[in-house]
Amino acid sequence: MEADDPVLEKVLRWTVERDAADIQQLLEWLPNAANRRDQRALLIRAKALMSELENAMNELNRLD
Repeated sequence: MEADDPVLEKVLRWTVERDAADIQQLLEWLPNAANRRDQRALLIRAKALMSELENAMNELNRLD
């Protein structure tokens, strides 16, 4: 990847911000979920977003 790709960097930074906000919201909802099945679904989604967040952060590090 080119280190001078401003569009890619902007997309990755947006992804980091959006995923972090979404993860925070999911974790706030977790204790109040109607049942364990809903809690599990929230946790699974949060974990998927954490993986996406980690990948975006790794890509940003490669651009530096």
